[in-house]
Amino acid sequence: MTETVLIAGASGIVGSAAAAVMREAGWTVLGLARSPSAQEGVTPVVADLQDPESLRAALAPHRPTRLVLSTWMRRPTEAEMIRVNGAMVRNLLDALRPAGTLRHAALVTGLKHYLGPFEAYGKGAVPQTPFREEQGRLPVENFYYAQEDEVFAAAGRDGFSWSVHRPHTIIGKAVGNAMNMGTTLAVYATLCRETGRPFRFPGSAMQWNGLTDMTDARLLARHLLWASTAPQARNQDFNVVDGDVFRWSWMWGRIAAWFGIEPAPFDGTVRPLERQMEGDAPLWAKIAERHGLAEPRLDRLASPWHTDADLGRPIEVVTDMGKSRRLGFLDYQPTDDAFRDLFERLRADRLIP
Repeated sequence: MTETVLIAGASGIVGSAAAAVMREAGWTVLGLARSPSAQEGVTPVVADLQDPESLRAALAPHRPTRLVLSTWMRRPTEAEMIRVNGAMVRNLLDALRPAGTLRHAALVTGLKHYLGPFEAYGKGAVPQTPFREEQGRLPVENFYYAQEDEVFAAAGRDGFSWSVHRPHTIIGKAVGNAMNMGTTLAVYATLCRETGRPFRFPGSAMQWNGLTDMTDARLLARHLLWASTAPQARNQDFNVVDGDVFRWSWMWGRIAAWFGIEPAPFDGTVRPLERQMEGDAPLWAKIAERHGLAEPRLDRLASPWHTDADLGRPIEVVTDMGKSRRLGFLDYQPTDDAFRDLFERLRADRLIP
């Protein structure tokens, strides 16, 4: 049977990687967005997740058997994010119900499941690391929980299976993405090289010295494909990371070396990127013009606020992948290679010089 997957967020870091992997598997790929970008082998579906009528009309001709939910909308407060993002998941699943063809829905969330929402990120009581799926939810409001509950309710009502995927910070290519550490660091390193500014680690001493892990979008995409088809992965929640651990005190130098610059010594002072890069938009536009880059807008490439949130955490964060391993997903991705591959792709696509 030929599978048809609908990807909500197909142009983002996760969605674009999932589209590529699922195309390679021979699946028909539908990409849902308000303004879909052109993607090879992806059929655009134009709809607004906040507009039930537009969803029903756009999805009426289609019969997806698999769904990947890899999109969310940022709002000023967690309460508002719960309202908006929960409704978007509910609207989409309601619109898919008349066709009756959906067999599996995969929801991508993240480690805020264990760390808490942006308003209290990594503060207060958090589960012991490494994070394990059995640790469950924190006793706080979290829009990830609201998204999960909508998936669980629809699956119970309509008879499809589900999986939840919790990556750590994702490394992958996307333009206009709200959470994009890899490209943010590439832009920051480029600004430092072009201006002679010191390439300073922006985060906390805990992140500099402690162990951490990350998630390559390509590995996450393979995990989504696996969980969508493996019977043992039905109705399961999963952590998804590369499989290695590192310290930023080691990784920072490797990133600097790729860009041909020296890393500045770290003295324990937190220097947020949001402050360091404030006012750099005109400078980036000049760099883009000088080098003939494809994207002159700094805000389309860099999300310093999110990188600051991850690199400024006061706790060590590592993630257990034992559940996936026991059930048969054995892929591994060295994280320094993931950064290198991303930087090479950004250069090839003329997003950095």
